[in-house]
Amino acid sequence: MDKLICRRCFVSGHVQGVSFRYYTRQEAKRLNISGWARNLADGRVEVLAYGVPSAVEQLCTWLHKGPSFAQVMSVQCENVNYSESTAEFKIL
Repeated sequence: MDKLICRRCFVSGHVQGVSFRYYTRQEAKRLNISGWARNLADGRVEVLAYGVPSAVEQLCTWLHKGPSFAQVMSVQCENVNYSESTAEFKIL
């Protein structure tokens, strides 16, 4: 079994009100990634992605584009420790 990693990303730009979290969940499901996405009060979206390194990196790359109505200005990602075991990707 491959080693799993977890990355937390903060996505800024026009990323709320454009189904960013919904499409992030769709992409995460396609890549077999668990975790969550949530809106922040400052207008950013926070994403926690947990899975095999190649899949997590693909999702992080996708976040730079996002869905068609989004206008992503920047994405900041960091590796984090994650111990919760879940098989799904949630919208919080």
